[in-house]
Amino acid sequence: MKVYSSKYSQIPGSSYEEVMPVARKEFNKIRNRTKRRPYVRSKYFKGDKIFLLTFWDHLAKKHRNDKMYRLKLYNCAIDLLRNSTFTPDTKFRKDDLNIMLHRFEGKSNDKINFYVQVKQDKRTGRKDFMSVFPARKSRK
Repeated sequence: MKVYSSKYSQIPGSSYEEVMPVARKEFNKIRNRTKRRPYVRSKYFKGDKIFLLTFWDHLAKKHRNDKMYRLKLYNCAIDLLRNSTFTPDTKFRKDDLNIMLHRFEGKSNDKINFYVQVKQDKRTGRKDFMSVFPARKSRK
C-alpha cells in the first residue's frame, strides 16, 4: 500500500484541552460551508462526499488520552481524505457484507505514520469518515 504524505503536521499540544479547540475549529470551518451534514470531497472516490459526523460520534466513546492522539492527526486525516489517490486496503465487515471498510495510510509532515478509516455502505454508496489513529510504532 502506498503512503500519502500530508502537508500538515500534527496539531501541537500535550493535553486534550490544548488539542480539542484547534481540531474543533478546523471541523467548524468545514461545517460552516454547508447547511446540512459536513463533508469533504475525495479525489480517490472521484469527488464523492465523505461525511464527517460519524468520526465525532466514534471519538466520544474513546478514552481521553486516545481522543488526544486521534485529534492531533485530524488535519492530516482531512488532507488525506481530500487529496489521496492511493488505493486503500479494503475489507468487508463480517456481520454485514454491505459495509466496506477502507483503510488509508498516511504520513504527517512531521513523519508520524497514521491510518484513516472510511466506512462505505454498498447499497447507498454513502461514505463516512470513521477514525484516524497513529501507527503503533510512531505513537508517542
